[in-house]
Amino acid sequence: MPASAPLPCIALIVAGGSGQRFGAERPKQYLDLLGKPILRHTLDAFLNHPRITGVQVVIDPAWRAQYDRAVAGLTLPEPVTGGATRQDSVRNGLEALAALAAPPARVLIHDAARPLTDAATIGAVIDALDETPGAVAAVPVADTLKRGAQGLVGATVDRDGLWRAQTPQGFRFADILGAHRAAAGLALTDDAAVAEQAGLPVRLIPAKEDNFKVTTPDDLTRAARVLMAELGDIRTGTGFDVHRFTEGDFVTLCGLRVPHDQGLDGHSDADVGLHALTDALLGALAAGDIGSHFPPSDPRWRGADSARFLRHAADLVAERGGIIAHADVTIICERPKVGPHRAAMAARIADILGIAENRVSVKATTTERLGFTGRGEGIAAQAVATIRLPG
Repeated sequence: MPASAPLPCIALIVAGGSGQRFGAERPKQYLDLLGKPILRHTLDAFLNHPRITGVQVVIDPAWRAQYDRAVAGLTLPEPVTGGATRQDSVRNGLEALAALAAPPARVLIHDAARPLTDAATIGAVIDALDETPGAVAAVPVADTLKRGAQGLVGATVDRDGLWRAQTPQGFRFADILGAHRAAAGLALTDDAAVAEQAGLPVRLIPAKEDNFKVTTPDDLTRAARVLMAELGDIRTGTGFDVHRFTEGDFVTLCGLRVPHDQGLDGHSDADVGLHALTDALLGALAAGDIGSHFPPSDPRWRGADSARFLRHAADLVAERGGIIAHADVTIICERPKVGPHRAAMAARIADILGIAENRVSVKATTTERLGFTGRGEGIAAQAVATIRLPG
């Protein structure tokens, strides 16, 4: 007999916390981790898993702009508004899933600040739901435990049978929805505790130490070390582009319209900076050049915003499981002056790529009035991009 189709399983990513213990200027899930927000690493882990049929995020709307930046380029449903506590936020997310035309049979609930969850753990939690209503990723306690009393050791706690709960925590959807509804108003520490309160069995799934929650700056440094070890294939690509001047009253450089007494001639918006950087990323991937992905003979790209080209190249890096470590663009021209716009250009590139601004450099130089740029006939740009791919 043919195997039955797998049951639908949606990952509910809880990203509504403020991260006050971290002490950053914004919630920790939106902080940069090797070139992209922590939340984006977390989402990629579930979106790329073959047994996850959908992803729903719960957020604090006060940080909507940061959320939009983190998920740029992804196809996700509208985020759900979180509640006053994590428990409230999870319940809101579950209610949103219950309102779907076809609610899922299973749900994995996961902390946005756990960006290093591996595919095997996700799969093992899902598998356990064939036999039990709930399952939680966890790590056995290895350290000796002490109960403190006024700064002194009060007693040694037997660690036999003790586990440190992580996420994802998986459940049969109807069971955990009912359990959360019944637990409204109670202060429970995690979703497994909600299930326990309802009398639901929850299986322990051995997970990895690397599946830790980023709570402090030291945790962020540790996560970066783990990712650096996994992303061992470091690649560098270069790009170069030229466009001649034509009639106009502005030029587009690195995603910005810069006033000028001429324009640039090109099939798209003739943005030499973004064209060069797109080629640099494609070169690092050994994925051809901008012309092979966006042929100038194709009328679809006439007058197109070159941000689309650069975003495409960034998406290809993400599809390979990689990150963009650094981007460096040099604009070569006599006029217009680039200096007043450099910071805004770097910010625009960072926004397109979904990376931190301190990973983008924009510079400008002249050719001392030599050559076609020196004669004021056009603008050139060269770019270098560094990416990291799984080794």
